[in-house]
Amino acid sequence: MAFSLGEVKGFRIISRLNLSGLRLFVIVVVVGFAFPGSYLIWKNFVENADPWGTLLSERTLEPLFRTVRLAISVSISAAFIGVFLAWVTVRTDLPGSRIWRVLMPIPLIFPTFIGAAALIRTMNPGGLLNELITAIGFEKTLELKGFFGAWLALTLFTYPYVYLPVAAKFHRLSGSLEESARVLGDSAVKVFFRVVMPQAAVSVLASTLLVFLYTVSDFGVVQLMRYDTLTRAIYTNHLARPPLALALSVILLSLAAVFVLFERGVSSRLKISPVARTRHLTKFRLGRWHLPALFGVVLIFLLAIGAPLATLLYWAYQGITRENKSDFPLTINAYKVFESSWNTLQISVVTAIVTVLVVMPVAFLMNRHRSRLGSVAHTVIISTFALPGILVALAVTYWVRSSETTSNLIAGTLGLLIFALVVRFGSLAMGVVLDSVQSVSSRLHDAAASLGAGRFRRFRTVDLPALTPGLLAAAGLILLSTMKELPITLLVAPLGFPTLTTRIFQSFEDAFIAEAGILSVVLVGLSSLLSWFFIFRRSAHL
Repeated sequence: MAFSLGEVKGFRIISRLNLSGLRLFVIVVVVGFAFPGSYLIWKNFVENADPWGTLLSERTLEPLFRTVRLAISVSISAAFIGVFLAWVTVRTDLPGSRIWRVLMPIPLIFPTFIGAAALIRTMNPGGLLNELITAIGFEKTLELKGFFGAWLALTLFTYPYVYLPVAAKFHRLSGSLEESARVLGDSAVKVFFRVVMPQAAVSVLASTLLVFLYTVSDFGVVQLMRYDTLTRAIYTNHLARPPLALALSVILLSLAAVFVLFERGVSSRLKISPVARTRHLTKFRLGRWHLPALFGVVLIFLLAIGAPLATLLYWAYQGITRENKSDFPLTINAYKVFESSWNTLQISVVTAIVTVLVVMPVAFLMNRHRSRLGSVAHTVIISTFALPGILVALAVTYWVRSSETTSNLIAGTLGLLIFALVVRFGSLAMGVVLDSVQSVSSRLHDAAASLGAGRFRRFRTVDLPALTPGLLAAAGLILLSTMKELPITLLVAPLGFPTLTTRIFQSFEDAFIAEAGILSVVLVGLSSLLSWFFIFRRSAHL
């Protein structure tokens, strides 16, 4: 097919205009994602009369030490539990291992603050476990709070971040090296530490560092356990003492940045072992360790899954029966439950769609056009993974209140909430979308262009069908994460726009346990459906 000189020149002009528009859009995206962290640093050092004095004061350093102590403790215990469960459920003859592989990731469906609240009401005075202990004759009263409470709750609800990747790694390992070690006389314990763990070290370390970051950024658990880490100190001081909250925010931001640099440095030095999957896995016999291993798995199941689920269902049952008897009417009704559920789904779906639409041009600019701007934008978006939600909420809140114009136009709008959520979770979508864009062959584009297809038509007929599975996966991750997000919705959501997380959290804080139970069952049910579709069904096929 022949093209005239004018048609070729026109096509080039349109292509340049399209590329210029794409670059302009990506620049706006970079500014938006870089804004929260940059604004907090600027506001602390420009508007604080004594920024370094506040940063180095005892009121800021003590929450820092508590945060690091909690993060290290949770990381170690979650890594131990995750590796233990991955090994016994994938590589041993543990009874019911296939069922356990499906059950063990279930704590992911719980927002951590709901799991923490369930543990508090189960183990604290008046709880089900304390009543059981008293009934069998023990007078010791349990109480879950402070460091121990936060450590236990976060460990039980973050170990799946280690379990899932390590279990997948164990499932893919070649059994030839293990069989050779056993032939040479090594025991199962020696094989595990000398052969298996070195091959799985990268997965274990990467997932453990993820648990560390999650613990550093957690707000709901430490708030309910009354353990004063950086996130809780920021929340309690952001209105009464803004300079202190800003200093704490800069410290938390610096801690997250140091973590990311450390993780990148360690990952670049670790050699990833190639694996060749065999037809069948080498199964190790537990022998005399059969009962201890089964007891450990059952204990973790009861603490992390059984007790929270039973407690939430018990609360919901109490609330429903109490409402029917009308002795003590609930503070919520069917309309409020539906309103909170609808608001949660609405904001989660919109955030998922907007996030994918925002990061997709960055992926195209980076992959298709090999642009340096695309690489910079990709780095900025990925770096926000280490930005805790409470920092995004604080930056947005302070910025809106900084002038009368922004306060009148933007404060208390859904657009502001969506912006904060997109910045918070954009990094989750970036990697998936970029992989999807890279998977589309350039030869298909060349073939479509040679047949006269324009840019939009090539996108509709070539790109979109190939990208759809990846885009849906990225949107699903954002949807699930937004549903469980607490600090951003708590601080940024408009008045009169309650979500499930904000209503549940407020019910726990106000000791309306039955109401919190009903709402929690609804949220956990919605989270379960999404988690099964995007996460659990993959574990079932391991």
